[in-house]
Amino acid sequence: MKSKLTLLLSLLFCLLQANAGKLVLSEITPPSDLDNIHVVKISSDSHATDFVIFVKQQVPLHKHLTHTESLYVLEGKGIFQLGEKIFDIEPGDYINIPEGTPHAVTVTSSIPLKVFSVQAPEFLGKDRVKVNPIN
Repeated sequence: MKSKLTLLLSLLFCLLQANAGKLVLSEITPPSDLDNIHVVKISSDSHATDFVIFVKQQVPLHKHLTHTESLYVLEGKGIFQLGEKIFDIEPGDYINIPEGTPHAVTVTSSIPLKVFSVQAPEFLGKDRVKVNPIN
């Protein structure tokens, strides 16, 4: 009986360890009074910063001087501008934004756009530069 209890406790410990650091992105929701943009920082170190970003209307054209950004669309739809290219985005889409590339999004769905964003290296909020629209 004692060995079965030890085995059970060991299995339970392994299961808890396996879930350590696990985050369920579907459980992250925007505030009910979302005006336009809501950012949730998930993790950060000197190599990269991870965010879940909600957008209700749009993100104006901007670029990052020293960062790349990778986006994965979780919910919602939009029209994305990446440099001079413009395309539709929807759940399951992946967008890689090279350093210094202007980008913007306009939400086209009735629900906010929800994306998982990875910026590398660590994002400290100091290299976001507004860009005039390309006409």
